[in-house]
Amino acid sequence: MTIIAFVGSVFSPYYAWARQRGAAAAEDFCAINVALYGATKRWALTERGYAALQRDRNQLRVGPSAVRWDGQCLEVEIDEITMPVPSRLRGTVRLYPPALSEQEFALDRGARHMWWPAAPRSRVEVDMQNPGLSWQGDGYFDANRGCEPLEQRFVSWDWSRAMLGDGRCAVLYNRTIRDEPAQSLGLCFDGSGEIEPFEPPPNVELAKTRAWRIARATQCDPGYIPGIDRTLEDTPFYARSLVNTQLLGQPVTAMHESLSLERFRQPWVRLLLPFRMPRRAGRRPG
Repeated sequence: MTIIAFVGSVFSPYYAWARQRGAAAAEDFCAINVALYGATKRWALTERGYAALQRDRNQLRVGPSAVRWDGQCLEVEIDEITMPVPSRLRGTVRLYPPALSEQEFALDRGARHMWWPAAPRSRVEVDMQNPGLSWQGDGYFDANRGCEPLEQRFVSWDWSRAMLGDGRCAVLYNRTIRDEPAQSLGLCFDGSGEIEPFEPPPNVELAKTRAWRIARATQCDPGYIPGIDRTLEDTPFYARSLVNTQLLGQPVTAMHESLSLERFRQPWVRLLLPFRMPRRAGRRPG
C-alpha cells in the first residue's frame, strides 16, 4: 500500500513559525510525502524551500521528486530519504483515472476551504526500486486548497473512502468547524466521474489511537458496529486507519483518517514534527 501527498506547507511547523514572524510565502515550504505500509514500512517527508520548487501546467517538481500529468496518467517520480531512520526511497507510481470530476465542494460556509475529489476511483501501478517491490490496485486522487490555515477554521475532521461491491466508490467527510455547525458529506462516485450524493449515516465513535489518543469516528449504517482493522499512522494530531464498516447496505473496508487541528495548534506538537519532517531550505532566488 502506498500513500503519496503533495504537502504545500499545510502541516509545516516551519511555515507556522515563519507566519508568526510576518509574511511568509507558501512556496517556500513545500514537500512530497511518501508512506509505504505493509511488510516494508517507509516514511519520507522532507520540506524544501523556494529554490527547489519548479512547476508549470503539467509538472510539479520539489527537489529530486516530481509529479507529472500527461492527460491520461498522473506519474509520481519518487527520490527521497526516509525518516527517522535514513534510507533511500526511490520509485514511480502511476495513477490512471477513468475520468476526472470537475466539481469542487466547499468545506466551510464561507468557501475559504475547497475540496476537489478529482478521481476517487482510479487504477494505480507502483514500481519501487528502493525498496524493491511492485503491485497494481485501486487508487484515489483528490486535492484541497484554502485561503487561510486549516487550524484557523477547523477543529477536526474524519474522512473515509471505501470501494462498494457494485464498483462505485463511497466517500464520507465529516467536519467540526469553528463557530459553525458540524457538516457532513456523503458521496458516491462511479467510473465515469458521476457523483451521487447520499445522506450521511449516523456518526459512531471509534477507539482512540493507542499512542497519542487521537479521537476517531466514522459514519455507518444504523445498527452496525464498526471497528479498527489496523492503525497505519498514529501521530500527535493525525491518524490513518483501515476500518471495517458498513455503508449503503454493504460491508466494506474503508481507508480512514482523523485530523485534530486543536492538537496541531499546540506549540509542543509543532516542536515534535521536525523529528519526521526535516527541512532543506536552500536559497530563494532574487
